[in-house]
Amino acid sequence: MRIAILGTKGIPNNYGGYEQFAEFISKRLVDKGHDVTVYNPTFHKYASDTFNGVRIIRKYSPERWMGGAANFIYDFLCLRDALKRDFDIIYEAGYHSVAPSYRLLGVRGLSKPVLITNMDGLEYNRSKWNSFTQRLIRILEKIAVKDSPHMVSDNLGIQEYYATKFGRDSYFLPYGADMVDVIEEKYLSSYGVSKYAYLILVARFEPENNLEMILEGFLSSKAGNDFLVVGNHDTPYGRFLKTKFNNPRIRFVGGIYNKVELDSLRHFSLVYFHGHSVGGTNPSLLEAMACKSFIFAHDNIFNRRVLYESAFYFNTAQQVRDLVIGLRSSRSQHGEKFGNENASRIRTEYNWDAIVSQHEIIFERLLKKTRMSD
Repeated sequence: MRIAILGTKGIPNNYGGYEQFAEFISKRLVDKGHDVTVYNPTFHKYASDTFNGVRIIRKYSPERWMGGAANFIYDFLCLRDALKRDFDIIYEAGYHSVAPSYRLLGVRGLSKPVLITNMDGLEYNRSKWNSFTQRLIRILEKIAVKDSPHMVSDNLGIQEYYATKFGRDSYFLPYGADMVDVIEEKYLSSYGVSKYAYLILVARFEPENNLEMILEGFLSSKAGNDFLVVGNHDTPYGRFLKTKFNNPRIRFVGGIYNKVELDSLRHFSLVYFHGHSVGGTNPSLLEAMACKSFIFAHDNIFNRRVLYESAFYFNTAQQVRDLVIGLRSSRSQHGEKFGNENASRIRTEYNWDAIVSQHEIIFERLLKKTRMSD
């Protein structure tokens, strides 16, 4: 199959979840013999025309001077170009900035090429958006649901949401992870911590990821452990958090891009906090599961559809406080069991080879339907 992946900030990944997905799945689809193209914005630093056998097409994006609104222009230029080429599958990662292009380019009812939209999480619930932007995203969501020929949900909770709210079926195709087989204790000394004696979270510094709730609960617990906060904190919200939680036990360590180092920190932590609340299946959560981390997660349908009963959940700073106070006891009782259950789920449900095969099966099924209707 000739497959195009659109809607990301390009590969190799230097940004986030969709980019990581595009990098991982495109390479593996190439390894299976498919012809795969990923669209990159012109500002992406990678200069070659191929990456791990994946072809790269660059399209103009005015993001550097226009900000996030540039995505509407970039997505339009990418989709318009892709529709002119001989692709079998066009896979759109995300919906809100491409939805106007669906109307402008008239894709509703399109059968060839097969156009699939990954609907992402509940974008309008992100705290960073003002009320006008939230209303706009709701409108764009409706357009995407109405116009997209085929839809993908990366989480069973997202799938249920679209079925209930819009009466629209979608394919469940989650993100994946690889089981972690390299763990090195030597990395802990760089952070002044010892194994099973510190807490950790890995997240973008956004309000909906509940860092403030988690850190408030941690401090009120009076726990004597260090808390490593991993992620780019050179943002307005990051600076706010660093000022509010100026405490020697809370260590804002920035982003960690060495995977073995980050996996080792996750694995040897006393507990891994996952505060994400509006997305679907979050890659960082799958990676923590692959490390056999003991997990405390924000209580929402998306996290529960991934972790089920193999984690403890919180909704308030008080609940975080109580979980931290009882941490040693809960970990001794449930840590090994939860870790093994989550690792098993990665091996059976979320490993990248299985996820790529599931995408391949759906792509081929949709393509076969198109050919039969010709």
